[in-house]
Amino acid sequence: MDFPILGLHHVTATVDDAQADLDFGIQALGLRLVKKTVNFDNHGVYHFYYGDERGTPGTIWTTFPYKGRGVAVGIKGAGQVTATSFSVPAGSLDVWKTRLRERGFTVADAPPRFGEDVVMVADPSGLVMELVANDRDARAPWMTAGVTPGTAVRGIHSVTMTVRDPAPTVEFMQDLLGFEVVNETDGRIRVAVNGDEPGKTIDVVHSPRVEGAKNGIGTVHHVAMAITDGGEQLRLREEIVRRGLQVTPVMDRQYFTSIYFREPGGVLFEVATLKPGFAIDEAPSELGRALKLPPAAEANRAAIEASLPAVRV
Repeated sequence: MDFPILGLHHVTATVDDAQADLDFGIQALGLRLVKKTVNFDNHGVYHFYYGDERGTPGTIWTTFPYKGRGVAVGIKGAGQVTATSFSVPAGSLDVWKTRLRERGFTVADAPPRFGEDVVMVADPSGLVMELVANDRDARAPWMTAGVTPGTAVRGIHSVTMTVRDPAPTVEFMQDLLGFEVVNETDGRIRVAVNGDEPGKTIDVVHSPRVEGAKNGIGTVHHVAMAITDGGEQLRLREEIVRRGLQVTPVMDRQYFTSIYFREPGGVLFEVATLKPGFAIDEAPSELGRALKLPPAAEANRAAIEASLPAVRV
């Protein structure tokens, strides 16, 4: 099928402490907080969006901080995104290792992957994060204190999803979403869509013996892919329904619309539109500063603000 998936849109994870998450995303990784809002399904929980200057799809990392809400620590495994990789310039990893270690994080070198150097770091909630050094990313970075144009994060590089049997997953992604296999090594298949630049690739790691995943704190909830507009999104949804697969209705997420479905290996996929974007309710220069609520929740703003933990940005 020919559906115009453009690349990755965002990655969303369940995390622990809200302030620790903000400090890691902003102070350690040097990302911009582009939106401070709440979980659409639980207004007592923040939803943070991090990214580049405008929150461009493909640069966006988002989190739900669930500390104190009775959510158990999750299990990483089959049927889940098990690592999120950020793109940084070639030659910058030594600077990043120093920066992260100075902030108390444990950093480890990973084996080079498809010709690119990689370091791994666990965030404060135990999520597996990677920095992938490359010279193929032309995206303009968000510039903040302590980072330079030669080191700053460009956006999401890729995600690693873990499944037991890769064949149904890869076939599904090729046939329905337009991905192509662009590289392969033992136990890992790289698929890409609309080119294979950073922000357009997913690694499918596979083993028949891997433990099944369980969502919770310290795990990725879903990976979202970008589609041009609502018309193409509806066309994709109709095709999913025609195939007899489960898919949500189109859901208004205020800054984009979304549909959700699972691939054969169990990983939750979202397909999200490019527009309207994050500047619909605050000026680009003010992104991330004020708490923004879904319009239907504005009447309860005082109660919602009282239920959220105090944070500083």
